[in-house]
Amino acid sequence: MRPTTALVTAGVLASGASAENYLGFNSGATLADRSAKFKADFEAEFKTAQGLENAPGTFNAVRLYTNIQAYSQDDPIEAFEAAIETKTKLLLGIWTSGTSSIEKELSALKKAVDKYGKDFTDLVIGMSIGSEDLYRDSETGIINKAGIGAGPQVIVNFINEYKKAFADTALASVPIGHVDTWDAWTNGTNKVVIDAVDWVGVDEYPYYENGKGNDIKNSGQLFDRAFNAVAGVVGEKPIWVTETGWPATGPNWDQAVASVENAKYYWNEVGCRKLFNKVPTFWYNLRDSNPDNEMKFAITNNLSTKPLFDLTCPTTFETPSSTTSSDSSSSTGFTTSVTSAGGAASTGGSSTESGSSGSGGSGTGSAAATSSSPVTGSSSSMGKTLSAAAVASLALVAGMFALL
Repeated sequence: MRPTTALVTAGVLASGASAENYLGFNSGATLADRSAKFKADFEAEFKTAQGLENAPGTFNAVRLYTNIQAYSQDDPIEAFEAAIETKTKLLLGIWTSGTSSIEKELSALKKAVDKYGKDFTDLVIGMSIGSEDLYRDSETGIINKAGIGAGPQVIVNFINEYKKAFADTALASVPIGHVDTWDAWTNGTNKVVIDAVDWVGVDEYPYYENGKGNDIKNSGQLFDRAFNAVAGVVGEKPIWVTETGWPATGPNWDQAVASVENAKYYWNEVGCRKLFNKVPTFWYNLRDSNPDNEMKFAITNNLSTKPLFDLTCPTTFETPSSTTSSDSSSSTGFTTSVTSAGGAASTGGSSTESGSSGSGGSGTGSAAATSSSPVTGSSSSMGKTLSAAAVASLALVAGMFALL
């Protein structure tokens, strides 16, 4: 099925209809050595984000993957205190992959509401129930060993559980979303999730779109086509871009080359042209936190406010402005086919984050590409495969929590 121009136009307009077009980064719960982040670590990130030289706006929002402090049972993540100190807006996340319960996530959040009150709840701009669970639960995710995901009805059940738990609190009016790869949203199997959310979070990485002409000069068109495909199926639901970026270092991925120059080009052609101050955007990323990923997406070294490249936005762009849904189907592998695992038949090339698994976890939130080269003819989500070391470390963390 090919989305109509009218649908795409409505979806794109809806994506900019939020109360504010937030600018932010993603932030996991652990550092690159897998040690826990604490208040000072988060505060350093938030201050750097707000002080970036030549930024096209103030990056005063952050996306979290979990409410639980790393290596605890259900203590509130210390990012909350850092956000209060720095007036950083919060897109909160509840980790839902690989678990049958979000009780500890809800417990941590309730503790935060009770402890910090209005100082905390006034900063919350959104709640994401899950992150790329539908992708992991898809046939492609299973083939790529992306980890344990969750099906659409599981996500809807968790959404309803969250709503019930916070119905009589200050968070009751916070818009609820779910974050997933662009092709998970275009899979008709997952429409029940679209119907259940207030906004749709999309992770897009043209870098990982191997087999589709993923040269940096084509990155803007690849992004637009995937974005338009999502807009064509979500109706009037606002679209938030919750992860996107281009690595500054790392091995080539088909035609994609990781370099500072290309990271700057992508910032211009996707960030400046398409997203910043137009669509709620959470860039990937301010600093790297996943040691298993050979590709490094951080735009700064050691949280310096002087980035790796000039963040100034140009006034003209190279990406054609005529990219529409009319060419999205053949060019990006857009499909609404139903796969045996309930996921998408093609991929959007995004990241894989580590979350709480219902026990309170690391929430590293890092793109987890570990292969030095793509498999010929493979889908772009090969860039999302967790390495054996990452899987082992997550299992170790889960085991530690079981003993607490």
